[in-house]
Order: sequence, then C-alpha cells, then structure tokens
Amino acid sequence: MRRFFVGTVAVAAALTVAACSAQDSGSPDTSATAAGLLSGAARGSSSPMGSANLPADSGEDIDVASLGYNSGDPDSPVRVLEMSDYGCGYCRQFHVETFPTLLSEFIETGMVEWKFMPFITGMFDNSLAATEAAECALLQSRSVFDRLNERLWMDQTEWKGSGEPEVVVRAMAADAGADLAELDTCLADDHQLDRIAGATRLAQTAGVRGTPTFFVFGYQPLQGALPTDAFREILTAVHAEATQGGGN
Repeated sequence: MRRFFVGTVAVAAALTVAACSAQDSGSPDTSATAAGLLSGAARGSSSPMGSANLPADSGEDIDVASLGYNSGDPDSPVRVLEMSDYGCGYCRQFHVETFPTLLSEFIETGMVEWKFMPFITGMFDNSLAATEAAECALLQSRSVFDRLNERLWMDQTEWKGSGEPEVVVRAMAADAGADLAELDTCLADDHQLDRIAGATRLAQTAGVRGTPTFFVFGYQPLQGALPTDAFREILTAVHAEATQGGGN
C-alpha cells in the first residue's frame, strides 16, 4: 500500500501547478522543519490534532491545537492540515469544487479529521479583513462561521476587489447570522489577531510556499488545488494504509 500511495502522490505532484505562490527560487528546503513541526500529531498521540511544537532551536513554540478549525472525528485514522489564504483564487477553487466532496465522503464519515488553517500570505491586500471576520464569527458559533466561510469563498471577488473590504465582509457576516455588535467588538479589539499571526508563523516555519498546501500527517505535503478525483484517490489510499496497518 505504501508503494501505491507514493505512486499516487507522484501523480498528484505533477498536477500541483494550480497554487497561489510568490516566486522565490532561493527559499531554503524546510521539509525537515515541517516534519518536526507536525510530528507531535503523529498517530498514537493523546490528541489527534494536538500540540506540535517547533524544533527546539527555533526560539518559539506554536500550539497547533489552538489554531484553525477542526472538522470530523478526532479519532479518525487520517489527519489533514490545510493551509490556505482567503484571498487565493486556487484556494477558492478547492473549497468550491473539491472540499464539499471530501467533507461528505471522508470527513463526515469518520475517515478523516480535517484542520483548516487560514493564514496571511501577504499576496492579497484584503485577506486580513476576511480572515479576522471569520475568526470572530467562530467565537459566536460554528454554524455562523461555516456560513460566513462559505460566503467568503463563493463571493471572493466582492470583498477581494473592494476598496472597503471590512464593509463588504461585515454585510456577509450579517447575512450569515452573526451578532454584529459582538463582531464589531471582536474586530475593534483585534481579539483574534494572535491566532492569525500564529497560523502565519506556522506556515512560514513549515515552509509553505504556495496555497493551498495540505499536510497529510505522516506524508509529504501536497500543494495546489488538486482535482477532486486525485484527492479522493490519495485519501482513500492513506486511509487504507492506516486501517490495515500498511504493508508492502
């Protein structure tokens, strides 16, 4: 099964051209750092999406468990960390075209636990307004967050191209059922900025060079808006290996 999965990932790698990225050919190889960062969430840990600290020489700790939004059964045999920027068009493509299928076939069925972690790449001027509103919506309820999150992806061009993104996103939050007084207080107090900063530091330290990037725990990261069928094949193979104990 491992050979099958490696072959599947090789095919996927050839498809991972659909990603938002800042061209930086001089970026160092951070694959070892990423592996160390996520090793705390390996199978058998007490918390499937539990804390994973940076390597000791990094000078800081990032509590992965406190960041992002978890979906699915925490006892699922497969765990995926998605790192996306709300302003990225390819992230939108993934969330509109592929994620609904993964949600119904893998996450809601208990096969995969998914952590969605939005961060700021610095490539999109209005991303902070959208990300902070989403973070504040989560404080009110998961249902409010889910509705706003879907709207931010579906109508990305509305807030992304606006000269007043806060106004546009606030109206979307109202449509999602948010308590606007609570939302305004959260935004005015910058209540969730630490979470956004933590996710952004995590992405930088893990060597995320394009969005979306997916860390299937225990395997090499995948980058780009993979076709639905490719993602389905990958998760099916990983789940089979996890539940059958691998093998050659």
